[in-house]
Amino acid sequence: MSSELTLPDPNEATGLAPVTSTGGGDLSPEDRAALREAVQILEGSTLVGRLSTLAGRPLEAIGRNLPVPAQQAVSRATDVALRTAMRAALTTIPKTDRLRIRGFDRVAAVTSGALGGALGLVSLPVELPVSTVLILRTIAGIARENGEDLADPETRLACLEVFALGSRTEADDLAGSGYFAVRTALARSLGHVAKLAAGQGLADASAPALVRFMAQIASRFGVVVSQKVAAAAVPVLGALGGAAVNAAFLEHFRTVAQAHFTVRRLERLYGAEAVQAAYQAELA
Repeated sequence: MSSELTLPDPNEATGLAPVTSTGGGDLSPEDRAALREAVQILEGSTLVGRLSTLAGRPLEAIGRNLPVPAQQAVSRATDVALRTAMRAALTTIPKTDRLRIRGFDRVAAVTSGALGGALGLVSLPVELPVSTVLILRTIAGIARENGEDLADPETRLACLEVFALGSRTEADDLAGSGYFAVRTALARSLGHVAKLAAGQGLADASAPALVRFMAQIASRFGVVVSQKVAAAAVPVLGALGGAAVNAAFLEHFRTVAQAHFTVRRLERLYGAEAVQAAYQAELA
């Protein structure tokens, strides 16, 4: 998957699908505070920042200069992980929380990271798909808690979308790769894939809409996976082990998911235009 996510002109219309509103007008003080926190996460949170906090020192350029063989390994593992997550998103995410043990996904993800840390890069093709699916299940739980219907294929794909939304880097230009710009770039592909899923048309993995959607996510998620792999080579982080790095990896996407589904919840309450206007006001 070599295609990159083409971001829209920030001055153009968002192109996002209309969101049904049950309300309107100004956000309540509580919801405006929730939106403000979401903006801070979606526009400022990065894995490198979280790893820097973990290390107790700034970590610059982490993941940018991996050797070519490592870059190729990351690309292959990212491809497998996202394909596995796509299948999980559309087939195995539970529609209810009845059988879900709270904290289990986190423990399992951290454990897989510990095993991956012990074995190094050679374990990435196995460890990353496992971690990604476990993180996806955590994301789905957050979506459900925010009133999302996991029986809807579009909602399940919105869970997968978090892997692109949570893949900002320090080099990103805020105007060109902010939250709504990435959502807009994904919107058309997401809509087409959701229609295919609703019609049980995803048996063909070469379907253009599916290939495009996965490539768009992979182009950003792969950067963060590279940062995760490179973290093991940083002495202070390597000493902490793969479990600590995986915990930071999981927590990063968990917080991004909470922010993403907060925005979607507010869009259902106030309408997409009102929430986007309030979001942009927070950036000003």
